[in-house]
Amino acid sequence: MTHKTFLDSLGDTPLLADGAMGTLLHAQGIEFNHCFDELNIAEPARVAEVHRAYIDAGAQIILTNTFGANRYKLSKHGLDHQVTQINQAAVSLARRVVDASFKQVFVGGDIGPLGVRLAPYGRVQLHEARDAFAEQIIALEGAGVDLLVIETMTDVYETVEAIRAARESAPNLPVVATMTFTRDDVTLLGDNPVKVARALHEAGADVIGVNCSGGPSQLLRILKAMRQAVPQAKLWVKPNAGWPEHVGGRVMYAAAPEYFRDYVVEFWKAGANVIGGCCGTTPEHISAMRKTIVSNPNLHVDSVDTHEYAELIEDDGREAPSGLAQKLAAGKFVFAVEMDPPRGLSTHKLVAGASLLKEAGADVIDVADSPMARMRMSAWAVCDTVQRKVGIETTIHFPTRGRNLLRVQGDLLAAHALGVRNVFVIMGDPTSIGDYPEAADNYDLVPSGLIKLIKQGFNTGVDHAGASIGQPTSFFVGSALNLCSPEPETEIKNLKRKLKAGADFFLTQPIYDPSVAKAFLDRFAEETGSLLDKPLLVGVLPLVSVKHANFLHNEVPGIVIPEITRQRMEQAGEHGSAEGVKIAVELIQQIKAWAQGVYIMPQFHRYDLVAEIIEAVK
Repeated sequence: MTHKTFLDSLGDTPLLADGAMGTLLHAQGIEFNHCFDELNIAEPARVAEVHRAYIDAGAQIILTNTFGANRYKLSKHGLDHQVTQINQAAVSLARRVVDASFKQVFVGGDIGPLGVRLAPYGRVQLHEARDAFAEQIIALEGAGVDLLVIETMTDVYETVEAIRAARESAPNLPVVATMTFTRDDVTLLGDNPVKVARALHEAGADVIGVNCSGGPSQLLRILKAMRQAVPQAKLWVKPNAGWPEHVGGRVMYAAAPEYFRDYVVEFWKAGANVIGGCCGTTPEHISAMRKTIVSNPNLHVDSVDTHEYAELIEDDGREAPSGLAQKLAAGKFVFAVEMDPPRGLSTHKLVAGASLLKEAGADVIDVADSPMARMRMSAWAVCDTVQRKVGIETTIHFPTRGRNLLRVQGDLLAAHALGVRNVFVIMGDPTSIGDYPEAADNYDLVPSGLIKLIKQGFNTGVDHAGASIGQPTSFFVGSALNLCSPEPETEIKNLKRKLKAGADFFLTQPIYDPSVAKAFLDRFAEETGSLLDKPLLVGVLPLVSVKHANFLHNEVPGIVIPEITRQRMEQAGEHGSAEGVKIAVELIQQIKAWAQGVYIMPQFHRYDLVAEIIEAVK
C-alpha cells in the first residue's frame, strides 16, 4: 500500500479505526505500571490477539502498540536503548496480523506524548523533543507503516514538534495529529479546540482531530468546533468509553457499545473521516460502529454550521457548561447536598460522606465556606478533594464578607484552576458570631456586585478593572433566596437586583411549609408579570428530634416550622430521625411540582439520612 491509498480513502464514508490497546492488555492481566510497548518483543501473542480482535470487528485502521515507545518513556523501564527494536517489532507484528486477515487494513504508527515537559514549562528543549520523535518515526517508517498517528497529546507545542519531525524524517507518510481535552473542553495547558485545530493544520498535519478525553458527547462537541475552525481539514475522532471510574479497585468505563453505535451517525454527519475508540473501548464497540456505518450507505455530511459554534471561533477559550448547569438545562430534578469543611487536617470522614451521597444519587456537593464564621479548611481545597477522590461535582459557597477585591478575584481564579465551576455567592456570616469576633469583617462587594463581576467580567475574560485574564472562566453562578421572608417586598427587590446582575440559579433557606414558599413565587410573578425563569433549588433541612425542631423554630432566624410538624416530631420520640426523613420526603414530593431541585442541609453530619431521603424520592 502507498500513502496515497490511505489519504484517497478519506471520502464521504468514514474509515473505522480500532479501539483501546491498553484496556485489552490490562484485561489480560498486564498491570498498568508494566511497559506495554515491551510486549511487542516479550509477549507478541498478546498484542497480536488485540490486533486480530479489532480487525475481526471491522476495523480498517489498526495502530501499532507503540504509544509509549519513545526514548523518554522507555527510559523509565530501562529500555531507552531499544527504541528502534521495539517500534520495528510492533510494526512487523501488526503487519503479520493484517496479512493473515486477507483484508485491506491500514497500519498506523502510534506516537504518544514524550512524557516530559517541554520548555518553557519543562527542561526538555524543543529540538530535543523533535529528535526524540524523529527517532521513533524513522523506526516506524523503516518497518513499513502506512501512516503516522500522533495522538493523545496535551501540549500544542509538543504536538507541533512531532508533526515537524514527521515531515522532516518521513516526508512521504501521511500524518494524523490529535489532542486530548479536559472536561472543560480545553487542553491541560488551556488551549481550546479552535486554537488547537488551527495550529495542527498550519503545522502540516494531513488529518487533525481529538481522541481520549471524555465520551462521545464531549468529543462530538469538540469535533464540530474543530471543523468550524478549519472547514477544509480531514478529521479523526476516537472517544473514550466515557470518563473512567474506580470501582472495586478496577478502572471501569460506562459507555456501552450500543451508546457508541448511536453516536457514529452524529460523528459522520459532523464531518469525521475516521472514527474509532480510545480508552475503555473494545472490539464490541468497534463492531457496533461498523454495523452502523454499513447500514447507512446514503448518509451525507452536514454543512458547516456557522452559528452553533460561532462563539468558539473567537479564540476566547469558552468552555462547556458545568454538569449542574447541563442537568438543570435538561430539566432534571437535581439533588444538591451541603457539606461543611473539616475543622482540622483530616478529610477521611468528608470523603466517606461524599462517597455515600454520590452512591445514593446526589448530583452535586455544596461546600460551605467558614459556616457560622467558624474556622474551617478552605472551601476550594475541599471542593478539589471531593471532585478528585469521589468524582462528584461541587458547588463552592463564596462569601463576599471578609474579602476585598484582590482576594475575591484571586480566590475565584484559584477555584476555577482547581476545576470548580459552580459558585454560590452569599454575603456570609458576620465574624462577630464566630470563633474570632475580633477578625476583620470588611468587604468591597455585595452579592449582586460579585455576581456581576463574575458573569459580566470573569466569564467574558476580564477582571474588575477590565484587564484580560487570558481566557474566560465558565462559572455557573448561584445566589440566595428566602422564600419565607417576613419582608417579601425587600426580598423581591433583592431578587430583581440579582437577576439583573446575571444569577444563573438560586438556593433557598430551609422551608417546612411549601404553600408559603409557593405564595412568594406567585407574588413575584404578579409583581413582575412573569414567572421566575431561573432554576430554583429549595432548601430542605431534615429534622432529627423534637428538640432539634424546637431549636430551629425558636432560635434560628428565617426558619418557621408548622406546629403540626413539631407535633409529629414529638410523637415520634426516639424515632425522630426516621420521622424527619419521612417529613423531608413529603416536602420534596410537593416541591417537585414547582422547583427544579432541592438543596439538602444535613445536621450533625447525618449523611446517612440524606442518602435515605434521596433514594426514597428517586
